[in-house]
Amino acid sequence: MAERTLDAREVDGEPFSHIVGALEELGESETLVLLNNFEPEPLYNVLDRRGFDYETEQVAADEWRVEIEHA
Repeated sequence: MAERTLDAREVDGEPFSHIVGALEELGESETLVLLNNFEPEPLYNVLDRRGFDYETEQVAADEWRVEIEHA
């Protein structure tokens, strides 16, 4: 399965539009790996509504990794 990575920590300003854009481009057999410096809880409802599965892991004190796939 192909993997795309979006490091939201490197985005100037609000990363939400970048995340939504990456989701829209995500192929059926691809995984989006989102890296963030906090747990992106507001994103979960968006992912649920748009039909994505996700798994979140805190990998460091200031780093969260979210793997997102089509449900």
